[in-house]
Amino acid sequence: MHFVDAKGILNTKNGFSGMNIYRGCTHGCIYCDGRSLCYQFTHKFEDVEVKRNAPELLEQALKSKRTRCMIGTGYMSDSYNHYEPELRLTRKCLEIIHKYGFGVAIQTKSDRILDDIDLLDAINKDAKCVVQTTLTTYDDKLCSIIEPNVCNTKRRIEVLEEMHKRGIPTIVWLSPVLPFINDTEENITAIVNECARVGVKGIICPDMGVTLRDGDREYFYAALDKHFPGLKDRYIHTYGNSYNLSSPDSKKLMKIFRNICIKNGIIFDMDECFKFMNDLPDKQISIFDL
Repeated sequence: MHFVDAKGILNTKNGFSGMNIYRGCTHGCIYCDGRSLCYQFTHKFEDVEVKRNAPELLEQALKSKRTRCMIGTGYMSDSYNHYEPELRLTRKCLEIIHKYGFGVAIQTKSDRILDDIDLLDAINKDAKCVVQTTLTTYDDKLCSIIEPNVCNTKRRIEVLEEMHKRGIPTIVWLSPVLPFINDTEENITAIVNECARVGVKGIICPDMGVTLRDGDREYFYAALDKHFPGLKDRYIHTYGNSYNLSSPDSKKLMKIFRNICIKNGIIFDMDECFKFMNDLPDKQISIFDL
């Protein structure tokens, strides 16, 4: 871990404002796109860069915003890495978001987010909060291999259930689905049925597959050599140097996924999911505010 003083914190595009409090991650997921060379990391990915002035920058930014909106975080680097319990930068930023009446769409694989459920609940009641997590495999043993330093799928489902009990809407990223590893009907069915059980609002699944870029690909293939001997050669033979690696069973699995979503009223259209996460409803004005 190392500290930096950032020049800015919010990036706004198409009406959506996003921020990364941290840069890099300690979860160790073998497929992480964040390792890709295109993101131009100048330090080891596990040596998390901490934007120590993030709360101050965020307050300055929100003070000057004329229109309330959703603030997204955790998309590039998890807001609840192993340093957050000590640094509490994510919580400080959530407090500022709440103070100025903005909404938040926050993504994490960690159950550490439960430490802030009181604050997320308050934001959701006063504006809007959407909690997102990634689910890839229902098998705990496999989860410990492909996502070694973070809580398993069962625990993440418990987090989703706790959010639902508070009335906080949740979105699941069913991605990546690794060809020849977790691209099975049993796995997809188990995950989506659990999402239905705990009241997930929507599931984002662009394809039953994975994307690989330079930097990410090398790390992933090294992990395959370690945990799945011989599988790297199968990947290279099947996909070459492709960016999109779709499961051979993608069409069948996507049909299963959509059918379960339709049956349970879960949003699965990606544009609709993003619209839900990005839209902040107008605040209801009470006569007592006049």
